[in-house]
Amino acid sequence: MSESSPARPEVCVGAVVVDDGQLLLIRRGRGMAAGEWSVPGGRVEAGETLAEAVVRELAEETGLEGVCGELVGWTELVDAAVPGHAVILDFHVDLLERREPTAGDDATEARWVDRGDVAARPLAPGLAEFLHDHGVIATIT
Repeated sequence: MSESSPARPEVCVGAVVVDDGQLLLIRRGRGMAAGEWSVPGGRVEAGETLAEAVVRELAEETGLEGVCGELVGWTELVDAAVPGHAVILDFHVDLLERREPTAGDDATEARWVDRGDVAARPLAPGLAEFLHDHGVIATIT
């Protein structure tokens, strides 16, 4: 593989946490989609189940604890600038306790956002469409 070719795809997970009409978002601090808003998530570690990875990433990036639920859907993020290719499986997550998130790990910010305001933020590529297509947000404009 040449240096200009994207890396092999990585399996990643995302936590879709909706509570009281708000969606939990984080701003990515590095890697693909750095500086943009996304749901908490990241790479699946060796020996880790998808559900374990979702719960771990949620805790690392927001300080919140949850229980992994059903698969929302999957998407891909390809970024030639990094380079990177992620296959992302997003899951519904129920929180053990609702409180304000605290950004950690590679998240520079974490906050609850009214679902009607999500699409107005600078989101990771394709996230607004994904959330809309899966009934998480009503509009993408």
